[in-house]
Amino acid sequence: MRNFRYTFFVVGILYSVLVDAQKAIEVNFHEHIAPIIHKNCTPCHQPNKSGPFNLITYEDVVKRAKFIGKVTETRYMPPFPADRKFQAYLNERGLTVGEITKIKLWIEGGMKEGILKSTDNRQQSIESELVKPDLVLKMNKPYPISGENLEDFRFFSLPSKTPRDEYITAIGFTAGNKKVVHHSRLMVDTTNNIRGIDGLSETDPKVYEFQKTALKEEFLYGWVPGNDKINFPKGTGVKLNANADFLLNMHYAPSPVPDTDQSEIQLYFAKDKIEREVRNFTLRENDISNKPFLIKAGQKATFFISKKIDKSMSLISVLPHMHLIGKTFRAFVITPDGEVVNLVKIDSWDFNWQMTYQFKKLLKIPAGSTFIVEGTYDNTAENPENPYNPPRDIGYGWGTKDEMFNLVLYYLDYKEGDENIEQK
Repeated sequence: MRNFRYTFFVVGILYSVLVDAQKAIEVNFHEHIAPIIHKNCTPCHQPNKSGPFNLITYEDVVKRAKFIGKVTETRYMPPFPADRKFQAYLNERGLTVGEITKIKLWIEGGMKEGILKSTDNRQQSIESELVKPDLVLKMNKPYPISGENLEDFRFFSLPSKTPRDEYITAIGFTAGNKKVVHHSRLMVDTTNNIRGIDGLSETDPKVYEFQKTALKEEFLYGWVPGNDKINFPKGTGVKLNANADFLLNMHYAPSPVPDTDQSEIQLYFAKDKIEREVRNFTLRENDISNKPFLIKAGQKATFFISKKIDKSMSLISVLPHMHLIGKTFRAFVITPDGEVVNLVKIDSWDFNWQMTYQFKKLLKIPAGSTFIVEGTYDNTAENPENPYNPPRDIGYGWGTKDEMFNLVLYYLDYKEGDENIEQK
């Protein structure tokens, strides 16, 4: 009887394998592949997003199918640097072994299209779901990029000219020239006294005079390739004072040929009453406990931030930031009761792919909790990302070849039950 049960068990497994193999032969784009692509690839690979080409329709995907198969099998794509076992995120992406296998079988099976159902048409979905921004602010004129292969850091002033106070419920950014825009930082000035900074280089001495004016928002939003529009929880928003000015701090990558850029920001305003105001704060180099923030040539270093908060908050998202020789990043919170709340963990830092990580649910951080941030750096000749050969001492600075150690957080003042609110 025992042998019969074993034989029956084995036959059942073999039957399942044969059924799965038969299904694999019938893998087609619209039924099996499109849902994978639309969830993990299309958010970046569509018009006006960071992807260099569209991945929406069957035609888009099939002409790059072999390339897609290769980069998904090696897990180079879709990029999502944070450890998803450490914390869960609303905007996380990643393929399972089964999904990678489906893509491979589809390619090997001749890339069948299948039957397109109207409900599966992602192109129609994108168009129907597209909400037009309430305010688009573009750089006043195209900025000329020199063809001298030099990094360029510039400030641009974008007056909002809003007649009344508004609440921002979502923020987006579109690089006017994806080839040269490396990243941008968005700030807010309510005095209108910094407009003269428009077009100035970070190295221009005049910039220091403008920096004496306190900003309302030192870091409202940051964009790097891969970072998408951020949507704040329903009923919340960032207050935008009437006639406030936005300041763009742009980083242009070296270009061997002359070019231009005219980037823009998109703002979405609340249509209904805002019940709570979104706030942000940044843990930065001044908060490091083992100063000075200096990575000696030929050495590796680890730095720590430990900061206690005196009020309860509900975290919306986190944005880690380092430069080229950063290697790992980890942040968590220790509550007064000794509970550990994980925020973000990146085991292989990639300067070229930085993201805002939005939590699936608001994270409650009780008053008296301590934020712990840990970052490691490698300033040795063995680090292929080291900008200097031979290595030089590297300390704080805005240049790519300098270093930074930041964690930017969006939050709400805590309200009972926030930890049960799912973000959408």
